[in-house]
Amino acid sequence: MIQSKSPFSLVTTQTFTPISDDDVAHKIERTENAFRELKSTLFSDRANWMQTAADILEKDKHKYARLITLEMGKLMSESIGEVEKCAWVCRYYAKHAEDFASNEIIRTDAKKSYVTYGPIGVVLAVMPWNFPLWQVFRFAAPALMLGNTGLLKHASNVPQCALAIEEIFAKSGFPKGSFSTLLIKTNQVEKVIAHPAVRAITLTGSGPAGKAVASTAARHLKKSVLELGGSDPYLILADADVEKAASISAKGRLLNAGQSCIGAKRFIAVKEVYEEFLQHFRKQMENVKFGDPAMKETTLAPLASLEAREGLHRQVLESIAQGAHLLTGGFIPTDIEGAFYPPTILTEVTPDNLAYREELFGPVAVVFKADDEEEAIRIANDTSFGLGACVFTRDLIRGESIARDQLEAGCCFVNEQVKSDPRLPFGGIKDSGFGRELSKHGMLEFANAKTVYVG
Repeated sequence: MIQSKSPFSLVTTQTFTPISDDDVAHKIERTENAFRELKSTLFSDRANWMQTAADILEKDKHKYARLITLEMGKLMSESIGEVEKCAWVCRYYAKHAEDFASNEIIRTDAKKSYVTYGPIGVVLAVMPWNFPLWQVFRFAAPALMLGNTGLLKHASNVPQCALAIEEIFAKSGFPKGSFSTLLIKTNQVEKVIAHPAVRAITLTGSGPAGKAVASTAARHLKKSVLELGGSDPYLILADADVEKAASISAKGRLLNAGQSCIGAKRFIAVKEVYEEFLQHFRKQMENVKFGDPAMKETTLAPLASLEAREGLHRQVLESIAQGAHLLTGGFIPTDIEGAFYPPTILTEVTPDNLAYREELFGPVAVVFKADDEEEAIRIANDTSFGLGACVFTRDLIRGESIARDQLEAGCCFVNEQVKSDPRLPFGGIKDSGFGRELSKHGMLEFANAKTVYVG
């Protein structure tokens, strides 16, 4: 069974039976038929439908936000923000997709030669639970605007969110079947990837999941885009506004209860400001209130499940056993129900420690002291991940240089929390995946860049 279970109340609110392989095949066929229709429509028609999807999201944002909070425990304020961001990405591509896909004229010996960008077909999205609407819409909006159609295999703990997304696109006017949710188990995914109608796969999730999906896609010669884990470093240099850096760092670590691939996770302060940063950072991290994520006074939501909390706690305990110093947190609360975990700070973490190597998916921060800027950059890059990174400094020219030339990540920020934006390409390097989402780059990941030559 597929269960919708509140991580706050621990009550199962709804259950679903995974659909059969025959039903899956029928849905894929319907989505393939929708592609034949959608690819022939005008950009202006698609834009109208996408604007309608944005209207639906904005009109019923509290309904969808409550669904997010119910299924994965996000703070209601963050859930509302997520729905609003989904509407933004819909409107962004409704406005810009036609321009992004316009012909690229290239001068050659031909009378005319150019590259045209067209859709490739059905795209399967394998998506996680931590941003159950946003992760899907940031793929679906550009894909559908280009003329592709979409299949969604969502995380098993957010089935109601998955069905709501299908309903939104159905109501918005897109041809029937343009976007279909598959309520299936993980062991059914391989058959979906292998289906001849599925031309590409996009996955956001863990490294192991990414490797499994990418290897299956490769065996069947299917294009894939992977956005995987991250262990984003935040560098605090000697000339930084330390109090501001600590505030932004804590916000970045506690967002979504720390359950974000681009959440701030490693904090590297040079020795001149290390103690000051640690003092401000600890104060900000500890200034939280557990409670019902639907209530305004709650500032830290539960993790998505008890299993997620247990896994995170095991990582913390093992890190301490390996020599890390526990500055605050590091325990399972006994005075409140739900999958809560306190803000936790680990220091004195060495390269042989688990916390140095692994992603900590929850409100756990690792703080390092660096002798100088050069060592801070070395520590930042000494990871298998490469999703986001940030540097705090008052010298904006120096900060830009470090972000541009020295930090090994797909998204590098100066004096600001790492975040995704429809206008900017988003993705990572190394074990954080490959390919890009959002902006023109993201839309063209699933385009046929066709050369046209007229002699």
